[in-house]
Amino acid sequence: MTSGITIGQRTLGKGGPTVSTIGLGCMGMSGMYGPADRAESIATIHAALDAGVTLIDTGDFYGMGHNELLIAEALKGVPRDRYLLSVKFNALRNADGAFLGFDSRPKAVQNFLAYSLQRLGVDHIDIYRPSRLDADTPIEDTMGALADLVTAGRIRHIGLSEVGVDTLRRAVAVHPVCDLQIEYSLISRGIEDRILPTARELGIGISAYGVLSRGLIGGNWSKDSGGKGDARGHSPRFQEGNVEANLSLVEALRTIGEARGASVAQMAIAWVMHQGADIVPVIGSRRRDQLTNALESVDIALSTEELATIEATFPRGVAAGDRYAPALMSTLDSEK
Repeated sequence: MTSGITIGQRTLGKGGPTVSTIGLGCMGMSGMYGPADRAESIATIHAALDAGVTLIDTGDFYGMGHNELLIAEALKGVPRDRYLLSVKFNALRNADGAFLGFDSRPKAVQNFLAYSLQRLGVDHIDIYRPSRLDADTPIEDTMGALADLVTAGRIRHIGLSEVGVDTLRRAVAVHPVCDLQIEYSLISRGIEDRILPTARELGIGISAYGVLSRGLIGGNWSKDSGGKGDARGHSPRFQEGNVEANLSLVEALRTIGEARGASVAQMAIAWVMHQGADIVPVIGSRRRDQLTNALESVDIALSTEELATIEATFPRGVAAGDRYAPALMSTLDSEK
C-alpha cells in the first residue's frame, strides 16, 4: 500500500523520544466524526505500523474508553518496542457524553493512568499529557504527579496540550516536557507568535494536530458533508457563511498541488512538515486510503517558490471562523 515511501523519524524535544515523522491520530475511530468501521479502523492501525508509523495518539475520553480498547485490540501481539503510545487524560464526561470540565489533581492523574494502562493492556505509556489546563489545579502539582509516574516507570515522557507560554515555563521548571500537542495548520497558525518560539527555546517539540483542520482542508469536504453524530457540525469553521470561504482556500491549494501531482491533503501536511524538524504532524486517518494519502506527503519537498505561493494564499488569520465554539475556546490556555 505504501511501498517505496520512507517514513523517517524525528525527535520530540530535547531528550524526548524518537518517533515517526508522521503520527496516527485515532480519535475519529471512536465516533467523533460519525460512525466508524471497527474492522477498517484496526486495519488502518496495522497498515500504519507496517508503513513505519510508530507514534499512536489517543485520549482516554475518546469514545469514553472505546478508543483505547480499540487500539489495544489492534496492537495485540505487536512487540511493545514497535510503537509509542501518546495518551491524553483529564477530560470529564457524563453518561450522555457531554464534557464536564477537566481534572488534573495528583490523585486524579494516578486514577486516569491506572484505567488507561488497564484498557490499553500495557505496563507503561510513552507520552502522557493532560488534554487541557485544569484552571483549578496548579500546573506544578500536575507536573509533580507526572514526574513521580516517570520515576515509577509508569510513563516514559511528559507532554502537554493546548497550553500557553507561561504554563510551559512553569511546567518545565518542575520536569522536562518532551512535546506540546497543539493545533497547527495552514489555517491555524496562532502558535507562530509566541508559543512555537518559546517551545523551541525550552527544547519542547510540537505534535501538530488538526493539520487538515478536521478534514476541512483535506480536499474531500463539501457543504453537504457530515451528518448525525459528526462533531464538526458545531465547529464555527464548518458553519454556513464560513465553510464556503474556507473551501475556496482548499480549491486554491488544490490548484497548487495539481501542478506537481499532489493532493490537497498532501500539500497541507507537507507544509506543516516544512515548518521545522521539531514538528510531528499527527494525522487522524481512520481508513487505509486516507492513511496512504497522508503518508505519501513525506516524499514531497516543497520548493521555495511553492512555499511562497502557499504563504500568499494562506496568510495568517485567513480562516473564516474560530477553530472551536466560544465555550471550548475559553478552555484553551493557548488562546489566552
